[in-house]
Order: sequence, then C-alpha cells, then structure tokens
Amino acid sequence: MKTLIANPRSAPDLPIGCCTPIAGPNLSDREARDAATLFKALADPHRVRIVNVLANADEPVCVCDFQTPLRLAQGTVSFHLRKLLDAGVIEREQRGTWAYYSLRPYALSRLGEVFRPVHQG
Repeated sequence: MKTLIANPRSAPDLPIGCCTPIAGPNLSDREARDAATLFKALADPHRVRIVNVLANADEPVCVCDFQTPLRLAQGTVSFHLRKLLDAGVIEREQRGTWAYYSLRPYALSRLGEVFRPVHQG
C-alpha cells in the first residue's frame, strides 16, 4: 500500500493545482506567486533532470537512484527533491528507511497549462 507523506509547508494544490495561464486576463497576486513558486522549483538543471527521470519512470524512484545519473551527493539530491516536493511537483512515499519519489498525477499536463494561450472574443 502506498503511503504518501504530507507536506505541511505547502498547500495541497500549490502550485500544480492552480496553473492559471500566464496569458489569462487579470492574473491575481496569488496566481502570480504560485506560478513563481513553480518556476523557482524548476529553475535548476538538476531539478529539471529529476523531473525528467520521474516522467520516464514506470514506478516511484528511490532517492538513492538519483545520485549516479545526477552525479550529486545524497544530501544534495535530497535538497533538490525537497524543493520539488515543496512546490507540489512531486510526491514522496516512505518505504522503510528509503524514500521514493514520483510526479504528482497530471503534473506535466498542468505545467503546460501555465503557457496555454488564452483566446478572447
């Protein structure tokens, strides 16, 4: 059974749940903050590579399996995973002493929503 670890530092929908198009009229302050949080989480090449690995994985990926492809120490990998977790892009599952990560459902399609053109009229 999959047990997800709740993330107390972010709202359940932040920011993947919002993803108001940047081209939309009257972007609210909250929507702008949520988009900025998402952009900050993805503004690092290591985090983009982590999302790439997870997008191509059939199952959750163990934290230990990121070290070799990223050529980073475990502590640094955990730092980057935490940034993605706090932004709501990924989920964490605890299995004994190991943490496994996966993309949140629909994360990639919702990311695309941010840049969806909005046609008026």
